Amino acid sequence: MSELRAERLSVRFRLGDSWLGRLRGRRAELTAVDDVSFTVERGCSLGIVGESGCGKSTLARALVGLVAPSAGEVHYGGVRLGARRSRRQRRLIQMVFQDPGSSLNPSLTPRRVLSELLRVHKMVLDRDVDRRCEELFDLVELPARFLDTRPRLLSGGQRQRVGIARALALEPEVLVADESVAALDVSVQASVLNLLTDLRRRLGLTLLFVSHDLAVIRHISDEVIVMYLGGVVEQSPAEQIFNAPQHPYTKALLASAPRLKRDITEEPPIVGEPSSALDVPEGCRFAPRCPVSMDRCHTQRPPLTVYPDSKAACWLLER
Repeated sequence: MSELRAERLSVRFRLGDSWLGRLRGRRAELTAVDDVSFTVERGCSLGIVGESGCGKSTLARALVGLVAPSAGEVHYGGVRLGARRSRRQRRLIQMVFQDPGSSLNPSLTPRRVLSELLRVHKMVLDRDVDRRCEELFDLVELPARFLDTRPRLLSGGQRQRVGIARALALEPEVLVADESVAALDVSVQASVLNLLTDLRRRLGLTLLFVSHDLAVIRHISDEVIVMYLGGVVEQSPAEQIFNAPQHPYTKALLASAPRLKRDITEEPPIVGEPSSALDVPEGCRFAPRCPVSMDRCHTQRPPLTVYPDSKAACWLLER
């Protein structure tokens, strides 16, 4: 059984000659992803959730190979995927990007995009390219007539389906969806999510779904990782996360979700802004905003510890 595994994955960006680098010193680094480890079994779905800037998209790009890890490793099927991947290894993990408009070349029709992929990677014989393009459009539930339509003439949902077809053209085993429904209307979101769920079942895909939308994560995920300031604070099965969260940040994140009957005088569950990724707190990352933190939280970083139903990084759980 092929599984996707991240081992102590970290991504840091050196600021160098940027204005911020000159302000903080040439050796200043921004920590986007910090020591993240997880395993996803073939055919399962992993949701990655957290506030904007928590590092979830950078983590997704590191898994695909678009960003080189500063430390740690990515393994698939027991084979290490390095920064320089073979053509076959690149095909294994494909990505669906957030903005379906900017991720497509406006001057190329979907047929041109798909045909080029199929020919360069020798997925089918030349005489079968058009037939395969039509099969891919049928797979994502788009009429074949849209194959020769410019992206600007397609709706947001249709463009995102073209993006999914492009990812599926290389017959990947892992699909990474980075905020792939965030730019769509709610009704269109539902249809794209249902499509991804159906494709996962029919093709046996492993799905990694990155989102800040908790309702979307709950709908599509078997297991959930909660990230804060580059690190994992909780990892549990989806039902455990939503019914009995362990970490104070997870609880606050769930309490922040919009509700129709919220009292307008009610205090927000999370106050303040996350610390800067240029200056990650020495102790628990969430301690400066945590309403129940203690002295130890500000000086010692809690490890991601295995509990009966989840993994969580919080000193309070040891009491």
